[in-house]
Amino acid sequence: MKGKGLAFGAVSVVNAIATGNGAALGVRLKTEAEVELVEDSKEIDIKVRGSNCEEDKTLARYVVKEVLAHLGYSNYGAKVTTKSEIPIGKGLKSSSVASNAIVLATVSSLRKELDDLTTVNLGVDASIKADVTITGAFDDACASYFGGLVVTDNEKRIIERREVLADDYKVVIYVPPEKVYTKDVDKIKLQNLKSLFKEAYLLAMRGRYWDAMVLNGLLCSTALGFSTEPTMSALSAGAIGAGLSGTGPAVTAVCPSERVDDVISIWSDLPGEIISTKISNEKARMVLD
Repeated sequence: MKGKGLAFGAVSVVNAIATGNGAALGVRLKTEAEVELVEDSKEIDIKVRGSNCEEDKTLARYVVKEVLAHLGYSNYGAKVTTKSEIPIGKGLKSSSVASNAIVLATVSSLRKELDDLTTVNLGVDASIKADVTITGAFDDACASYFGGLVVTDNEKRIIERREVLADDYKVVIYVPPEKVYTKDVDKIKLQNLKSLFKEAYLLAMRGRYWDAMVLNGLLCSTALGFSTEPTMSALSAGAIGAGLSGTGPAVTAVCPSERVDDVISIWSDLPGEIISTKISNEKARMVLD
């Protein structure tokens, strides 16, 4: 029995580590997963295309186990393959997106269906158990799964606000060479700025998403020791919102179509790569052959 799942990427609007409240935005970078179940087996074999990171394989195993246990198929093993357009270890939600895709692929392989929030929460539970997240990243998982802009209470796992945004906005992402894994970040550095992160969250709740993204990005960059120059230069080039995504090192800029080239140009001399994409309002889904 085989199944496939597809989920889209996300970037930070408000980091939830300091307050438990977060916001994230769906973007059109996809991750695909295929799961083939093996009856009367306990082995879960993982192939993560484009990554040799054991952390990613550990997460995939936890996701499959979580779904099989939830649906009562714990006597099954699995072969899991994932491929992704999302750079790993850059703050671009690769773990949350992979979790969504693998949950959907596993459910599909069993020819079952789950409601949306159960699907998301199975991936969040697996991410916590695999130790790839501090808060569970419910905001990131929801932005990936539902698309658009979501504001969440990560501790209660409640979506407090969701909005479908105009998809004519483009998203430009600066991806430095280094990697940063969320679990290794000193969360105290972020929690020391809790009151200011709360302000960013309140801005998002009032619909001032891009102001929230800028404030959050400057706070995260300052607390974690990243330069604010990429954020400020993107804003000067016409971005309506910009800031560090997750715990870095990637920086995201949201801009009108006519300013994309300006943002890319101003970042062109920085080390690393630049990704140009757009907002995603599309929902994650099972893929039928």
